[in-house]
Amino acid sequence: MMTWENYRSIQWKGICLVASVCFICGSAHAADNLEELLARTSRQASAFLQQFSEVKCTEKVAQEKLNKDGKVERAAESTSDYLVILSNTGGELSLNESRLALHEAKTDKQKTSLLVSNGFATLFLVFHPHYADSFQFTADADEQLSGHLMRIVTFKHIRGTRSPAALSLRNREYPLELSGKAWIDPQSGSIAKMVTTVGSTMEDVGLKTMDSEVDYTPIVFHDLPQTYWFPVKATVEVETPRQHWRNTHLFSDYKLFSVSTDEKVANNK
Repeated sequence: MMTWENYRSIQWKGICLVASVCFICGSAHAADNLEELLARTSRQASAFLQQFSEVKCTEKVAQEKLNKDGKVERAAESTSDYLVILSNTGGELSLNESRLALHEAKTDKQKTSLLVSNGFATLFLVFHPHYADSFQFTADADEQLSGHLMRIVTFKHIRGTRSPAALSLRNREYPLELSGKAWIDPQSGSIAKMVTTVGSTMEDVGLKTMDSEVDYTPIVFHDLPQTYWFPVKATVEVETPRQHWRNTHLFSDYKLFSVSTDEKVANNK
């Protein structure tokens, strides 16, 4: 979710859908390869969602308000314990972020507004089975990323279908027409990087552009045999006709956590 001046917000939603993967490509062979890759990525996204709700980490957020020349005119920094709470009640998937402040936000105390951005760590929902049928996927050329050959998959939201992100304005939600591309490990289907953009389709409600970039890295836990790719950095940049913001989220120090409960029943004489 993103908010500015307590007026507008952009939020990521999780709603249980029966989804099939849509794709377009140039040949039957490419279609088979893309379909297989999307199937692996979908399984990884499902596993990632479950695992991401079982870890906590440290999140550092830098909020910047930019002037018309792109220079920072106001900034703030904060550090929190961060976790995502996943629930599936009544057939609906619900994701809620929890933050416990470790260091209060340091700001220059100016009166200009700052952007509050939430939910971009879960950008991978584009490939999750709940939302995959809301996008068209196209195979692109392979590309090296941090020394590894990655498959590039572009995606574009299908107008009129559900979107994992929405602009909330005056008690009304407007689905965002997300498009972008993802760098995916072709063997495992793990997502290493994603970029998205929202063009000029929302200018009538005050959103000129919204661009985001999320970088993922493999995390290994001693108690688990699997390797999971968790977000390490998320950058969000938003422009309205009059204002410009940039937020940077840094995620580190991932740890597994568990919750156990003991139930005791008193013996009544």
